[in-house]
Amino acid sequence: MTDIATRTWDGMTIPVAGTYLLDQAHKRIGFLSRHMMVSPVRGEFAEATAEIFVAEDPLLSSVTATIMSASITTGSVDRDTHLKSADFLDVERFPTLEYRSTGIKWRGNEDPIFQWARLRNHRLGGRGRSHIVPPQSDGIPGRFVLTGELTVKGITRAVDLEVNFGGARQDPYGQNIFGFSATAEMNREDYGLLWNVVLESGGVLVGKTVQIEIAGEAIYQA
Repeated sequence: MTDIATRTWDGMTIPVAGTYLLDQAHKRIGFLSRHMMVSPVRGEFAEATAEIFVAEDPLLSSVTATIMSASITTGSVDRDTHLKSADFLDVERFPTLEYRSTGIKWRGNEDPIFQWARLRNHRLGGRGRSHIVPPQSDGIPGRFVLTGELTVKGITRAVDLEVNFGGARQDPYGQNIFGFSATAEMNREDYGLLWNVVLESGGVLVGKTVQIEIAGEAIYQA
């Protein structure tokens, strides 16, 4: 067992400075779009790598990630084949999607429900101390905005990720890890993914807005 590679920053336990790699056994690079304007379809990219550099000043940290476009899966062979074709990702010409961070902003470690409750109690006032919401516990994650650029089919656009830091600790194998999740939205047409079918009843077959859903762990590289 090694020493746990953590430190304290703004009341949170965070990883020490250094390089961390995405744990292949604990990751999800997912997305959600709408079919026929009514139903959500989820998918993910099974193959992806990421390197996270945690700086001495956490707000100077950075991320680079590479996603293998041909690893897309949505649970339907026919749909996956179409998504890999030139109508969408064109995986033969563009085998990877790339993400590179350009900055990071701290949003605090306050759970939104506590923020709402404190504001509500402050406005009402005079109801007694029994209505005061207790301070947040260490279990509430810190929230960041990771600004960056996503490249799809050779087109690069700004995409900002809303990141929740899940905590840092040592796993049962003696590896120092931290966990995170992230979400964002993008318009697929900004990347030349224009294929669609107009429905007779109105709307389109495939939604233009794609929600990005990421979760994972990163392992410290000694």
